[in-house]
Amino acid sequence: MKHSYDYLFRFTTDILVKMGFTPEDSAQCAKVFLAAEVRGFATHGVIRLGDYYKLWEAGRINTKPNVRIVHQTPSTAVVDGDSTIGMIPAKFSMELAIKKAREVGTGWVATRNSCNFGISGYYAMMALEYDMIGITMTNASPLVAPTFSAEAMLGTNPIAIAIPAKNQPPFVADFATTPINRGKFTIAAKKSENIGFGFAQDKNGAPSDDPAILEQGGSMLPLGGDRAHGSHKGYSLGAIVDIFSAVFSGANFGPFVPPMVSYLPVLDKKVGDGLGHFFGAMRIDAFQEADHFKSMMDVWIETFRNAKPAEGQERVLIPGDPERESEARIMAEGIQLIPQVEVDLKQIADRFGLSFG
Repeated sequence: MKHSYDYLFRFTTDILVKMGFTPEDSAQCAKVFLAAEVRGFATHGVIRLGDYYKLWEAGRINTKPNVRIVHQTPSTAVVDGDSTIGMIPAKFSMELAIKKAREVGTGWVATRNSCNFGISGYYAMMALEYDMIGITMTNASPLVAPTFSAEAMLGTNPIAIAIPAKNQPPFVADFATTPINRGKFTIAAKKSENIGFGFAQDKNGAPSDDPAILEQGGSMLPLGGDRAHGSHKGYSLGAIVDIFSAVFSGANFGPFVPPMVSYLPVLDKKVGDGLGHFFGAMRIDAFQEADHFKSMMDVWIETFRNAKPAEGQERVLIPGDPERESEARIMAEGIQLIPQVEVDLKQIADRFGLSFG
C-alpha cells in the first residue's frame, strides 16, 4: 500500500507528540524522516521510528531538551543536544553554522549528547539557499569492524556535502563510509532475503551474507569490503568522521557510542556524552564571487554529465541526481512501505491509541 507524504508526515508527527515532544520538534523530526523516504533512503525513513520508540520506552531520549551552545568562537561552536532525538540538535547546529558563516565566512559546529539524526544530506542542503556549501558528518552505533578486525568498533559514519550551482541542480553527495547502511540489513531481514557477500562478517571475521548476523555478534565491513578492494580507505573515512564528530565535540567515540539497536549492549564505560555530529557551512563569496562559482559549477556538472556512458549504461550521474529524481517520482506516486514496516507502525500507533493505514 502506498501512502501520501502528508499522511505519513501527520502520522509521524502525532506519534512523536504522544511520546512527549513539542509539536514543533515533532514536525521537524517528521520532515527528516519523510525526506529520507522521498529521496530514496527508506532505510532512514519511518522504519526508524521503531528505533526511537524503543529508546523512548527505555528512557534514553529526552523529549523536553535544552539544546544549547556550551562553547563558541566567532566561527566555531560546541552544542549540547541534551540527550534528545538527533534531528532537534542537528537543525539547531546547522542553523548556527550558517549564522556564523554569514558573519565571518565559515561556520563549524561540533555537537555532542545527541543520537541518530536521520539522513546527513538534509542538513548539508540547508546551506544551499544561502549560497553556501554545507558539510555534515555523524558517528553512529558501533557495528563496523576496522580493516583486519573481528570486532565492531565504528559506525556507518556518513558524510554529506551539498554544493550549489546556477542553472543545474546542486551537487549533493550523501553516503555512508560502509558499502551499505544498517537499514538495508533490517529491510533484507524483513523480506527474508540475504544481503550478499562483501558487506558483513561473523563474530570471528568470516564472510557472511546473513542479514541477522549483526544480532549474532557479527559486524559490518568498511567501504571497500576487504583490504584488496580498499577497505582501509573506508576505515580511514569512518575514523575521520568519528574524530570530527566525537573527539571535537566531547561525545562518545568508536565502540563507546550509545547504540541505537537493542541487540548491542550499552557500555558502562563512557568517554564522552551521547553521540556526536559535525556541521560546516562555507560562504562561497568568502572565496570568490558567488555567481561566478555557481556558473563554473554548471560547467563542471555539464562536463561530467556529458561523459560517454560505459557499455550498457544510459548516462553518467551527478551526485544528487538519483535522490532528486526519486523525490519527484515518490511525491507524485506516494510512499511504498514494506508490509512488515506497516505492521510495526500499526503496533506503535496502537500503543498510543492512534490508527495507521
